[in-house]
Amino acid sequence: MSEVKKLKTRDAIDSNYKWNVDKMYKNSEEWEEKFKILKSKAPQIQKFSGKLGTAKELLCFLESNDDIERLLDKLLVYAHLRGDEDTGNAKFQVLKNKIDAYAAEVSSFTAFFIPELLLLPIGAVDEEINKLPALKVYEFYLSDIISQKEHTLDAEGEKLLASVSDCLNAPGNIFGMLTNADMTFPCIKDEKGNEIELTEGNYSNFIKSKDRCVRKDAFDTLFGTYKNFKNTLTASLTSSIKNFIFDAKIRNYSSSLESSLKPNNIPLEVYDNVVDTINKNLSSLHKYVSLKKKLLGLSEIHMYDLYVPIVEVEQEHIEYEDAVKIALYAIKPLGEEYLNIFKEGINKGWVDVFQNKGKRSGAYSWGCYDSMPYVLLNYNYQLNDVSTLVHEMGHSIHSYYSRKNQPSIYSDYELFCAEVASTTNECLLIDYLIKNEKDKKKRLFLINQQLEGIRTTVFRQCMFAEFEKTTHEKIEQGTPLSPEDLCQIYHELNVRYFGEEMVVDEGIDMEWSRIPHFYNDFYVYQYATGFAAANSFSKMIVEDGENAVEKYIGFLKSGGSDYPISILKKAGVDMSTPKPLEDTIKRFDELLAMLEKEI
Repeated sequence: MSEVKKLKTRDAIDSNYKWNVDKMYKNSEEWEEKFKILKSKAPQIQKFSGKLGTAKELLCFLESNDDIERLLDKLLVYAHLRGDEDTGNAKFQVLKNKIDAYAAEVSSFTAFFIPELLLLPIGAVDEEINKLPALKVYEFYLSDIISQKEHTLDAEGEKLLASVSDCLNAPGNIFGMLTNADMTFPCIKDEKGNEIELTEGNYSNFIKSKDRCVRKDAFDTLFGTYKNFKNTLTASLTSSIKNFIFDAKIRNYSSSLESSLKPNNIPLEVYDNVVDTINKNLSSLHKYVSLKKKLLGLSEIHMYDLYVPIVEVEQEHIEYEDAVKIALYAIKPLGEEYLNIFKEGINKGWVDVFQNKGKRSGAYSWGCYDSMPYVLLNYNYQLNDVSTLVHEMGHSIHSYYSRKNQPSIYSDYELFCAEVASTTNECLLIDYLIKNEKDKKKRLFLINQQLEGIRTTVFRQCMFAEFEKTTHEKIEQGTPLSPEDLCQIYHELNVRYFGEEMVVDEGIDMEWSRIPHFYNDFYVYQYATGFAAANSFSKMIVEDGENAVEKYIGFLKSGGSDYPISILKKAGVDMSTPKPLEDTIKRFDELLAMLEKEI
């Protein structure tokens, strides 16, 4: 009988493969000392209430607030990283709970700031900046707040909205509890005929099964179960949309879409460009569906056939050190400086590499202004893990450049830019792998991997974005939406997006009901824009070399010092035009041509 391979405990992992969190604080005792300092400093910020009208007091407030926020962030990051190393370690869970609770308290201490700033006469802040040059660094930060004046309530109004935030978030919480905790799925049979309980977790494996009966059964069972809860799921989603519309109206926005985009100065045309550009190029997706149908040898292609790989390859075992070498070859076009920063991260404790007992699952990049970047991995020796490494290091090196080149107030970047650097690295990796793979079968696999990446990240997310826009507009116009209405809207989108050759099964009509992002309004379009921007950057970097790299590094250094559209435009990617998305479609078409040629 073979021995069961158990996960190592944290102590058994070689220190070379652990992140160097001790560089922040030597131990939890030092953390506690700094926490006491924060608790003594933070309440004092309230002394500035009612005094923000003079340049000197405004500067003192901003500098004091910056000091408090930096200390809070460092304490927060340390506690969470330690807690994620081993979720079973009670000591670190206590630290997390303490700092999370106190972070909310710190926010309450500074709640007076924005309403008070907005009460100042028009032009008053500009006058104060002219009086005191040291305020100049905060000019964009302050002007951004003031630009939202017509959409910000008075102190009492903001306090009232804050007090009902839990109620307004209830639909998303109800959806989460229903789908994660209460909803269960029947058993299905796997490829070997074993009865297996279907879950959201194992569905992704079953829908890729080479056995068509298995993936059809998984598809019908999953969406059939969601259909049993269609009334509750309709109520939760439409209530969430109504709450978002309520917030937009009370803040004097012309629409819920404007309320989502305007705070980051993103023109509404950007959203419309995404939807319109993809709709004009749906023939490329239709061609992919037709080719997939042919390659799978199907007389008709159904929705449950979409995720099955067109070619199977044996999973290659890739040691972590080899993953690092592959990553360095792939990102070589980014230049020596970028490569050296990547190597520094690997060698100086940015990355927590392997799984251990109790370690949080998944992967992320985190850190703060006064720490190194940190990357959590759960490396499992597969090609996907190499991709995860370059993705998370893309985030971390973005943060590294931003923190090195911006004051702390602008060291974080907006969500619209957040996935660009990580996805640029992924694009460079897959391009490198495709160009250098000699084995025809593996090359086919890689080509299809990138095709699927564009299908799911650009086409699919755009379809989600169009569904969001349609449902929000209908409810804004006073049209109630029933389960049948939502299913019909979603069905028609699938018919249009996937084309005539796709059999749009009834089950897919319920897919809207399992998308958690729909509770974070107008979020998903940024997956498409982020991928398009990354594709444009990677193309320019490979084709134009040094000049393109210099502009790209300039983007990484910009942090949040300007609005996202402006930052990207300065670097050579204009997201206010259709071109980046059109270039992504061209890449999709190139990959289709490669696939046809290879077969």
